[in-house]
Amino acid sequence: MAIWLDSNSRIVVQGMTGSEGTKHTRRMVASGAQVVAGVTPGKAGADVDGIPVFNSVHDAMRETGANVSVVFVPPKFAKAAVEEAIDAAIALCVVITEGIPVMDSAEFFQLSVNSGKTRLIGPNCPGLISPGQSNAGIIPADITGRGPIGLVSKSGTLTYQMMYELRDLGFSSCVGIGGDPIIGTTHIDALAAFEADPETKAIVMIGEIGGDAEERAAAFIKDNVTKPVVGYVAGFTAPEGKTMGHAGAIVSGSSGTAAAKQEALEAVGVRVGKTPSETARLMRAIIAG
Repeated sequence: MAIWLDSNSRIVVQGMTGSEGTKHTRRMVASGAQVVAGVTPGKAGADVDGIPVFNSVHDAMRETGANVSVVFVPPKFAKAAVEEAIDAAIALCVVITEGIPVMDSAEFFQLSVNSGKTRLIGPNCPGLISPGQSNAGIIPADITGRGPIGLVSKSGTLTYQMMYELRDLGFSSCVGIGGDPIIGTTHIDALAAFEADPETKAIVMIGEIGGDAEERAAAFIKDNVTKPVVGYVAGFTAPEGKTMGHAGAIVSGSSGTAAAKQEALEAVGVRVGKTPSETARLMRAIIAG
């Protein structure tokens, strides 16, 4: 089992003929993902390593049965690309692109909600991986294996670190949701999916300063999650009013601080590590029983 991405997933890469799209397409294929098509308007009939390129997502889905899109399109054109995927009713759209204007993200997010057919992950995210099954995005595939832990994270690099720290135990799925102010899939969405996944026995949730997503996740955990959850919140030393890394990672007064998030999580029984390595040790103790 896995959440949202498995061995049956058929991936189309929007922007596959660009340098980043080509590079990461090859990485996904090398990790075992079924990349069946690319989309670059005006380049239909071309290919990348034998993978056919189409002018539109609709054409790619019709010809190849693709059900997952990964977007490697520059920020200026990303909104149109994501809206095209939503209009084609693809089941999952993973938006890797960084630097998309918040208004653009708000508009295509609302379009996905209205459609009710496309799950968005991102933007500004590393994607998701179900080790041994499929990989949609830029997460390295060789740092962990399949196992009983579910991982949801705002941070790409901390996703990789946690996968490495717990590589001997392994993961059902690892989801990088991105750190922009407006994102498609949230901590809560991933927590609900991991709770419902019989292969996932415990969950790691990585948050960071800014916003109230972690506090809302804590309330959800209290009422809906029966599996053990451990957490880490990046940004305990972040100065007030300064954006740290992600566009959404900014503290204003007492709102959005790491300490407030830790307090909310611990209040509902989530053990929160002071460092990623300590968080991994907490999870290791849970799996050991």
